[in-house]
Amino acid sequence: MKLGIVGLPNVGKSTLFNAITNAGADSANYPFCTIDPNVGVVAVPDSRLDKLAQMYNPEKFTPAVIEFVDIAGLVRGASKGEGLGNKFLGNIREVDAICHVVRCFENDDIIHVEGNIDSLRDVQTIDIELILSDLEIVERAVERTTKAAKSDKKLLDKLAVLEKVKACLEEGKCARSLGMSPEELHEIDEFRLLTLKPVIYVANISEDEVNGSYVNNPQYIKLAEHAKSENSEIIAVSAQIEAELAELDNEEKKSFLADLGIEESGLDKLIKSGYAILGLISFLTAGPKEVRAWTITKGTKAPAAAGKIHSDFERGFIRAEVVSFDDLVREGDRNKVKEKGLLRSEGKEYVMNDGDVVEFLFNV
Repeated sequence: MKLGIVGLPNVGKSTLFNAITNAGADSANYPFCTIDPNVGVVAVPDSRLDKLAQMYNPEKFTPAVIEFVDIAGLVRGASKGEGLGNKFLGNIREVDAICHVVRCFENDDIIHVEGNIDSLRDVQTIDIELILSDLEIVERAVERTTKAAKSDKKLLDKLAVLEKVKACLEEGKCARSLGMSPEELHEIDEFRLLTLKPVIYVANISEDEVNGSYVNNPQYIKLAEHAKSENSEIIAVSAQIEAELAELDNEEKKSFLADLGIEESGLDKLIKSGYAILGLISFLTAGPKEVRAWTITKGTKAPAAAGKIHSDFERGFIRAEVVSFDDLVREGDRNKVKEKGLLRSEGKEYVMNDGDVVEFLFNV
C-alpha cells in the first residue's frame, strides 16, 4: 500500500510525515521545503502478529508495511506549473490513495499560504489543480481514442467512459464523484487519474483538541461534511503531538496517549483508514521460521492469496489449511486446534478472511 501525503504548504504535511516515518524530512516554516518526494516505509502495527511471535518465537518477524510519500505543497496554479507544478502531480499518480492534510487550527506564528484558515477552500484549491491536471490528460485521450475508434469499434466503450469523465471534470467535480462501475474503471485504468484515487482527509488539529473537542471545531465540521458527501475517510490528528510521540519508546507512547485520554496514535488511525478505503485485509502465516502478515484485497480467493507468497504457490495450489487467529491463540498450538476440529481444509473457491492463519499446500 502506497499513500501520498498532499496538502497546501505549511499545513503540517511534513511534520506528520516525519512523525509517522521518522524519515527526517525538512519541515521548515516556508513553502516548498520538500523538494523531492520523501519516501518512508512504516511497519503496520498488528497485535495479532505480536501474539503469534510470542507463541512461536520465530527466527524472522515480518509485519505488513505501508509506503508513505510526502509530496511538496501544492499551490493554486500547480497544474499550470506554479510552485513546483506538474512534477509533483506526477508523483501523486504513483500512489494507491491520497492522504490530504488540511489545517484546522489557528496559529499566528505559522503562516498560511492563503492568508487565513478555511478547510473547505483549501480542499477545493487542491482539488481544482488535480481536476485541471486530469482534464488535460482526458482531453488528449478523447482526441486519440475518437480517431482510433473509427477503425476499431472495441474502443467505443473506452471512449464513452472518457467522455463521461471529461464532462464531470469540466463541471469542476472529481471523477470519483461519478461512482463508476468496475468495468468502467477498468477502461481508463491506464490514465491513473488523480481525481479517481480514494482520499483520506487528515484534519490537523491543535494539541488541546485531541481529547475529542475537535468535533466542535467549525473547520473540522466543514471538512467532515465534505468527506461524507464523497464517501471519503476522515481522521483528526495533531501533527505536533505525533511529532512528540515519535520521540518516545512504546511504553512511553502508551503512557503519553493515556495521559492525553486517547486510545490510538495518528499513525494507527491512518493505517486503519488506509485499509478501509482500499478494501484491504491481512492474513497471517506462522511457524518457528517466520511469523508474517500479508496484505490482500477483500474478496481474494485462497489461490491468489497463496500467490502473494510465491507464484508457485498459486500455480500449484492444492488446498489451504486455515485456522482463525482467535481459535489458534485460545488453543495454544496447531495440534490442539486440529484435535478439536478447528483446522479447516479449504479449496480454490475459499474467500480469505481477515486474521486467517494459513498454511498453503501446493505442488509444481
